[in-house]
Amino acid sequence: MRWIARLMRGALVGVALASAHAAPVHLVEQAPVGITTPAPGVILVDFGKVAFGNLRFTPPAKSNGAIKVHFGEALAEGRINRKPPGTVRYALAEATLNGAKPLIVAPAADARNIKPPAVLTPADWGVVLPFRWVEIEGWSGELRPENLRRRAAFPSTWDDQAAAFKCSDPQLNAIWELCRYSIKATTFAGIYVDGDRERLAYEADAYLEQMSHYYSDNDGQMARDTFDRLMKFPTWPTEWASHMIFMAHADWMRTGDARWLGERYASLKSKLLLANARPDGLILSPPANVKHNDLVDWPQAERDKFVMTPVNTVVNAFHLRSLSFMADLARATNHAADAAEYTKLEATARAAFQEKLFDPARGIYRDGEGTEHASQHANFFPLAFGLVPAALRPGVTRWVAGRGMACSVYAAQYLMEGLFENAAATEALDLMTASNDRSWKHMVESGTTITWEAWDQKYKPNQDWNHAWGAAPANLLPRFVLGAQPLVAGWSRAAIRPNPGRLENAEGKIPTPRGPIQIRWENGASFKLSLQLPPGIAAQVSVPAPEKSTGVKVGGQPAPARREGAWWVLENDLTGAFVIEN
Repeated sequence: MRWIARLMRGALVGVALASAHAAPVHLVEQAPVGITTPAPGVILVDFGKVAFGNLRFTPPAKSNGAIKVHFGEALAEGRINRKPPGTVRYALAEATLNGAKPLIVAPAADARNIKPPAVLTPADWGVVLPFRWVEIEGWSGELRPENLRRRAAFPSTWDDQAAAFKCSDPQLNAIWELCRYSIKATTFAGIYVDGDRERLAYEADAYLEQMSHYYSDNDGQMARDTFDRLMKFPTWPTEWASHMIFMAHADWMRTGDARWLGERYASLKSKLLLANARPDGLILSPPANVKHNDLVDWPQAERDKFVMTPVNTVVNAFHLRSLSFMADLARATNHAADAAEYTKLEATARAAFQEKLFDPARGIYRDGEGTEHASQHANFFPLAFGLVPAALRPGVTRWVAGRGMACSVYAAQYLMEGLFENAAATEALDLMTASNDRSWKHMVESGTTITWEAWDQKYKPNQDWNHAWGAAPANLLPRFVLGAQPLVAGWSRAAIRPNPGRLENAEGKIPTPRGPIQIRWENGASFKLSLQLPPGIAAQVSVPAPEKSTGVKVGGQPAPARREGAWWVLENDLTGAFVIEN
């Protein structure tokens, strides 16, 4: 099952089905969860969650006359908000009932999300848009649940049972479900798109959605199809080019498929920023990039007052990470000379990065050459990308955590990674569940059922309410709280390293190409980990080491392990099912 991007006549870019079996996306008929009458002559229908779709009516036999159908993502005083903020969706459609004849009702297409090179859904669906509620005017008599269905678009391969997460914090459980469902609902087009405003693929959005898709479902093809599309239709931000290398590396780590990677390896070289490299390896942004293309974060107000300079710390952090990943991909595709060259370039640039951009007096990184300003972004990107020398990581981590959520929902992916990877799980989880308007708790409490483009309307007045780059906990919670990540390409060897933070317990299921990993742990006077690995996966296991812990037992028997900071690291890989205690 594959999507094939085709250039359609009229310069529109469409997505056509190319499978003898099932389509990669399909329409699922959904019954209402509630029908009420908020005003005379007005019927309000609730479908429970937002989804991209339209309506199928099956009227009673003697139905006739015109009806008006209002579609909406937001309510205001118990009615559909017909003038919602930003690009929150509202649309009106009119139809005529003709006895019991079924009819499909949808509004006209919005010009904003069919402009080339927007990703188009199959023409035979009709127009789909994101909505939860509909209001119907002109319906004669009682509207029964069997009279209408929402035809909601989802990936046809989606398996609601493929992944699971549950822990001792109900707020985190609600955040997980919000983010997991966000991935399901926003993959409606078969390509990762940026929400409903443009329906375009963007590199950073795609990488974040790819990572969360991997930890929410078994599908890996949609990320590949999105990668191929972005190679044809790249976008403008400087750091977005690096995300293409990130996407290819993530595919390699998930699948170990050197053939797919090898066919695309040469094209990835164009995504490096080497044309702008100085002799010391650092990237020197031309004036146009400094003014416009070097993004750091989006919207601009989310940059923690970052000072743009020609040698930009965030751009260079991405460049260093890309060189490291490209060296991996070169080795995987038997380009040994390239791998050696990328490794050499990365080492040279890393030394200059530390010398030119780190402020030893404050123990943190500046925004770039020529400024003394230090933003959170200039520090959590290096932290997440492993660029901070080991002795300096605790200080940088404390400083980053102390800034709170001074970044957007996009950059929060990397802020969280930096904290989780540097013994600050408690701080990361506290930011996820903070009682302010810059947290995923705030999204949950707002009543939204798909993550937003920004933390709140006031931070991006034109935001949409169906943006999967805000769904980072869908990958962060299984990767770090449950603690499962591939250690070797193809998941033949995994790293299992739970980060309990303040939590008492957690459990879940992580999908992998070799089968699901089942994890449960309890964090009390001792730490107990129950783990079930599918055939073909061996695991390097690390468990938290309480201060008074003296060793580790596997299956009740002492096991060789070494203490590394706050962790016990088992000396031998484990397979199958087992219980570890310390």
